[in-house]
Amino acid sequence: MADAETEIQSLKERPQDADALPSDIHGYHRRTKHAPTRYALGPAFLDWTSQPSPFRRFDGAPRIELPLRDREETAPFPGPALRAAPLDRMALGLFLELGFGISAWKSYEGSTWALRNNPSSGNLHPTETYLLANAAEGLGETAALYHYAQEDHALERRADFETPLVLPEGGFLLGLSSVPWRESWKYGERAFRYCQLDVGHAIGAAAQAAAALGWRAHLLCEPGDADIAALLGLDRPDASHRREEEHPDALLWIAADGNAPPAIDVSNLARAPRTWTGAANRLSDDHDGWPLVDRAARFCVKPRTPAVEPLSRMAPKAAFPFPLPDIGRVVRRRRSAQRMDGIARLSQEAFCAMLTSTLPGAEPCLAPFPWPPRLNLLLFVHRVEGVEPGLYLLQRDAETTARLREMSALALLWTPIEIGPLKLFRLRRGAVEREASMNACRQAIAGKGCFAVAMIADFERTLQEDGGFGYRRLHWEAGAIGQALYLWSSAIGLSGTGIGCFFDDEIHAMLGLSPEQYAFQDVYHFTVGAALEDPRMLTLPAYPEEMRERT
Repeated sequence: MADAETEIQSLKERPQDADALPSDIHGYHRRTKHAPTRYALGPAFLDWTSQPSPFRRFDGAPRIELPLRDREETAPFPGPALRAAPLDRMALGLFLELGFGISAWKSYEGSTWALRNNPSSGNLHPTETYLLANAAEGLGETAALYHYAQEDHALERRADFETPLVLPEGGFLLGLSSVPWRESWKYGERAFRYCQLDVGHAIGAAAQAAAALGWRAHLLCEPGDADIAALLGLDRPDASHRREEEHPDALLWIAADGNAPPAIDVSNLARAPRTWTGAANRLSDDHDGWPLVDRAARFCVKPRTPAVEPLSRMAPKAAFPFPLPDIGRVVRRRRSAQRMDGIARLSQEAFCAMLTSTLPGAEPCLAPFPWPPRLNLLLFVHRVEGVEPGLYLLQRDAETTARLREMSALALLWTPIEIGPLKLFRLRRGAVEREASMNACRQAIAGKGCFAVAMIADFERTLQEDGGFGYRRLHWEAGAIGQALYLWSSAIGLSGTGIGCFFDDEIHAMLGLSPEQYAFQDVYHFTVGAALEDPRMLTLPAYPEEMRERT
């Protein structure tokens, strides 16, 4: 602990060469901050000829077509379903489509692009999805590793084990990885941040999809990156092309029986004999290198860590006064708004339910996390019935909030307020639309919604506890919070938008924190409101009609 503190302090004290690459993740975070007079380094222009394909394929891998069940009614949002579905090909088809499938295609002036059920920064989708399952009806006679091909709603059989059972019964493993090139093509050096936020979105998306089937998602904290890479075959030469490598991220146990995750020796499982098939497609013909993004990934490598006891906590359940749509409808109609009307108002009941869904351990999106919460939410309240406009802090962790308040030069202005199960502090009365927009890189959408959020991380403490991996962990938690807000926005007929561009230190100043402090850092923004649709844009179905004939 002392060594980590000394390293952080020495980094702050020594002069920084603006052109020198940072030596740790703390330096990466500093270098990639946006400010009103300086943005983090990104491409001078977008080279559309090198835009990465959003779809990874493994050419030559046997393909298993999955049933498309997008017209079946599912459990009411947010779930879970009262009865667990059997673990078979039919159930996996619904799980993968709700979690990671295509929700629609958009077309405008000759360009067509896909939207997915898991949100992504810039709709670039760096996250890839893998599934490791025992033999099952409709899948195969041996256990296997699969890659999910969203465009065809199919599983690519990447590797066959020699036996039908390699996992404990009652569930399967879900692996997530990132292709940083997809984000750095557009966002340059800040791309590593966005990849990690997308992993958090994906964890929340998997948890919601599991709830639709009466299953539960558990994020495994023991495996290291090397274990996950070996298990998913990411360290193989046929897994990617140069500058398109996939970085291992998260491994989840999806419990179809609803039980706690069993003990799984991932390292031993990765060494089990397998027969590999397929080779990764090339995503771009040309690349512009972003060395800092690769360096950030090296700063944040996760080693194998001991198992931790699941946190004992009773998260309040988000309550709403009238029935909500079924999970499938909520997930598939979720969109990232581009503009908001600046008029719509949010009821206090909806506001309370949305924020309750972001509390530690809240089902389903925050429940998979085994670690203590490390984020509190700074709220810019614009148009919420029964809540005075102003700046508020939502307490998600009492101890973290208390330390944040002690550091704030504005501590005397913090006024405690309770709304249902929510504990808030009002920091400022009056309109904050201008501040919300200005500090979200001057994006009007942050002030035109009903409310906006800045997610404030317990930064140095987490890095001291977990090393560089703590940086990823903080962004995963932020992404999962964003996913909960996305889904609740959709459920009540509004829209949400994640905002990755913000002026980091300007937000800290609003909290009464100095720009020199790194104890707390802003890591993600979000806004909720009524979207203004672009009538020029055509919406097309997610999948062809014939896919629904699969059984």
